[in-house]
Order: sequence, then C-alpha cells, then structure tokens
Amino acid sequence: MSASDIIRAYYDAFNAQDMDAFLNLLTDDVVHDINQGERQEGKAAFATFMEHMNRCYKETLTDMVIMASETGIRAAAEFIVNGQYLATDEGLPEAKGQTYKLPAGAFFELRDGKVSRVTNYYNLNDWIAQVAK
Repeated sequence: MSASDIIRAYYDAFNAQDMDAFLNLLTDDVVHDINQGERQEGKAAFATFMEHMNRCYKETLTDMVIMASETGIRAAAEFIVNGQYLATDEGLPEAKGQTYKLPAGAFFELRDGKVSRVTNYYNLNDWIAQVAK
C-alpha cells in the first residue's frame, strides 16, 4: 500500500468506528502527539486514548485531502471534523449533545506499511466556542 492508501485506510477505519482495523494500522511503538497536549507512546496508550475519545465524542471526518512525500515515509491530511459532544471531558465545557464542525489536520510518519507517528492539529478555542453555546 502507498502512504496515501495507508492514511486513507486509517481514516476509513476511524469513520467506520472499526477500532480493531484502526489500531492494526499503527506500529506497536507509535508516537501520538495529542493536539495541545502531551506526547504518548505505544499502541496501548493510543487505544486507551481512543476509548476515552469515543466515549466523549462521536466524530466523522469529511472533505479529506491526503498528501504524501515521494519517499512514502511522511504524509499529511486535512479534513473537517463533524462531531457531537457526548460526555463531558475533564477541563472542558459541559457536554449536552452539542454538535460542532471543525477544520483539522494531521501529520504522519510511516514505517513498514503502518503509522509510526501521528500529530493532530485543530483550533481548540474554535471548538470550545462552538460547544459552549
């Protein structure tokens, strides 16, 4: 699979909420840079992060644009997050089922046909303004 194919499969699994397929696209030592947060390492930490996210948020990504380096070891994606805030996340506004639409992006490193690093970016202040209504 090409780098673009791997990233497309990653986001297709995310949108389908197929966490087994999603996590199988990660290396065991994956590095995850959380938007405006910490760096976590390892597939187990990523799985725990996704359990938390899926409990608090229901999201579908649309308008996907995927870009990849000629070497196939780096890629990026830009997309729109269409979400619903399901359960209050610590330190954030109270969840009341609010919906939001947020531009976002991610940068990737790939190794042996899997994602070895993902760094996510979105405007947290924009998200807070949308759900604080």
